[in-house]
This record gives sequence, C-alpha cells and structure tokens, in this order.
Amino acid sequence: MATNVNERTIEVILPNQIGYERIAMASSASFAKMFGFSPARIEDLKTVVAEAAINAMQHGNKGRPDARVTMRMNLKDDTIYVTVTDDGEGIKQIYPKPDIDRIIDNLDPAIGFGLFLIKQLVDDVDFNIRTEKGNGLRMAIKKTKSDQGKV
Repeated sequence: MATNVNERTIEVILPNQIGYERIAMASSASFAKMFGFSPARIEDLKTVVAEAAINAMQHGNKGRPDARVTMRMNLKDDTIYVTVTDDGEGIKQIYPKPDIDRIIDNLDPAIGFGLFLIKQLVDDVDFNIRTEKGNGLRMAIKKTKSDQGKV
C-alpha cells in the first residue's frame, strides 16, 4: 500500500514476501523520474531498494509472514533519502568487502554482497537506524551533475 505523506514524500508498506520488493522498486523509479533523476541513477535506486527490501525480509524479519517492510522516500535538495525498515533487531554484522570473483565462481557464498552493493551505489548510507517503524537503514542518492535543474 502506498500512501502520499506529502508532495515530496511517499511510504510503501510491503508484505514480508519475496517478490513484493518489485513494488518498492517500481515506486522508487516513478518517484525519481518525477523529479528528473537520470535513467542510470534510477537503476541504481531500484537496485538498492530491492537489495534493502530483500535483506529486510530475509534477515531482519527472518521470513516471518506476519512481519512487514516499510520503505519511505523523500526528496530534499536534489537528493532522495530512502529508509527501509523491518521488524527485526537490526544489522548485527557488516561484512568486509566480498571477493566478487570467488562469489561468481561459486567458491564463496554471497554473504554481505547486498550491503556491499548498496554501499557502492549510494552517496551515503546509515545502517542500524531506529524509527517508529522499526530498525533499518537510510540511503541517500543524489542527482548526477547532468540531472541538476530537472524537475
């Protein structure tokens, strides 16, 4: 369910089921497009939203069907801030940079890869934030220089 909090803020509450992250991805893409973000930055946004939502479902909520994932986005000064929260206890460990080649070759599990990907694609990220909706993370994605001035 998406609710319009104000003209520059949206909130989407998702069931704790893999597949529903696509709703968060589509919502975030539409939101960014409305405010003139480039297709490349929109793809970055969709990727990090999906990773954060899936991590929240699998790790935060531990797959519990009664749990929810909340994504809140707002635009301020050409930056989209995305907060993804779950009903879990927060991220207990930030893993070191994964060895991508070993993961691709199926020599290492993809543990920590989602958080690594998020760190690579956003301009800023805060892990283990606490909101009234639960524990989660907050990411910031800025417009690229070529996006500036578009709305």
